Amino acid sequence: MRVSILTENGEIHTIEVDSQMELENIKALLEADCHIPVEEQLLFHNETELKDPKSTLQNNNVAQDDILTLRRRSKKPRTQIASIPGGPAASSSVRPGQIAQGGGDPHNAEQIRQHVLNNPATLRQLQETQPELADAAVNNPNRFHEIIRELDVQRRSAEMARLQQIEHLNADPFDMEAQAKIEEAIRLENVAANMEAAMEHNPESFGRVTMLYIDAEVNGHPVKAFVDSGAQATIMSPECAEACGIMRLVDRRFAGIARGVGVAKILGRVHSAQIRVGKDLFLACSFTIMEGKGVDLLFGLDMLKRHQACIDLKKDALIINGTEIRFLSEHELPSSAKDNPELTPEELASMGGADKGKDAAASTSSAAASVTASSTSAPTASTIAPTPAAVSAPASVPPASGAAPTSHPEQNIQTLMNLGASRSEVIAALDAAGGNVDFAASFLF
Repeated sequence: MRVSILTENGEIHTIEVDSQMELENIKALLEADCHIPVEEQLLFHNETELKDPKSTLQNNNVAQDDILTLRRRSKKPRTQIASIPGGPAASSSVRPGQIAQGGGDPHNAEQIRQHVLNNPATLRQLQETQPELADAAVNNPNRFHEIIRELDVQRRSAEMARLQQIEHLNADPFDMEAQAKIEEAIRLENVAANMEAAMEHNPESFGRVTMLYIDAEVNGHPVKAFVDSGAQATIMSPECAEACGIMRLVDRRFAGIARGVGVAKILGRVHSAQIRVGKDLFLACSFTIMEGKGVDLLFGLDMLKRHQACIDLKKDALIINGTEIRFLSEHELPSSAKDNPELTPEELASMGGADKGKDAAASTSSAAASVTASSTSAPTASTIAPTPAAVSAPASVPPASGAAPTSHPEQNIQTLMNLGASRSEVIAALDAAGGNVDFAASFLF
């Protein structure tokens, strides 16, 4: 029969034994697996200590796939510091969600504190995710030890809840709902493992990618142009057209509606205007004047192809006729490109997250917008397909306080966030667990 052994360190050992095997023989096996002397071992089944060394598993009602808890016969549990992320045997990067594995041993907690203090990057990360713990590490060692103990208790409780949930779900292999939950739990474990591997091997994938902007000048007015090879047409906002003094040249016969990710009104088209890029490169350009928000000027595929431009990411420049126009650094980008505001109700509606009957105020960079002429004298309808102008921040970053509300109680969210998980991870786990805090904690750990 197969039996799982849960140690105080949170480790799980699975052993194959006979139901008639005596406890003293089982403890001898565990001494080799768990490195705990037989005389210090305490075995529990359903919170009941198994004391008789001559009794068998069957005598103690231990069944297939049951969980036995192994504790050390001492006042304070001993935790191997080598297994603690951030300990001496670990790398300098500590994930706060795992720092609770320091256990209740003050010596281990002090080693963790010293490691945090000796690694500025680790301390900075801790200040961002768990400011109370970081402050205690610097100013109050006793409080730091206390928080570590609390986190360790919470981690163990979550692990026990996870094991109990697994045991409950495995009780009836023909329960379709239970099997679905098992499948979802496995999927979440795979997602967590995939994210952990990505953070270890290619952490740059979690960084923010700045969009491609260049300095330009239209009719003597400086403007930062967003270079978007996925946009079919070059687009300018009405405000920018007014500032550049070309609104008087708008041909309103080309007015229409752009549909795609949302809806935007097209006021018309400026057929030809001079744009300067770089120091002395002047280009003839046409602009579609479109309402919305996002960018003042979007340099689209029509102009890129017309002037045979090349986006060279190695040189970090836009090359036109042999002239290199460098892309702007992040600090030079316009405020609309730096900010990451929350989605408006109209944008949520365009994504299906609100009333679909409402018209969405589309961004100038919609994924694929088709233009329908509104005037009978207008030319044949064209198609505009810009790509999004900004990429949202990674999921592992906690959202701003103005984030979309959730149906889960804030107290439950904060409880799980205190374990070291981000708000988005906590909400996803609560959704998967149907609001059950214990199940959500098991998903997270």
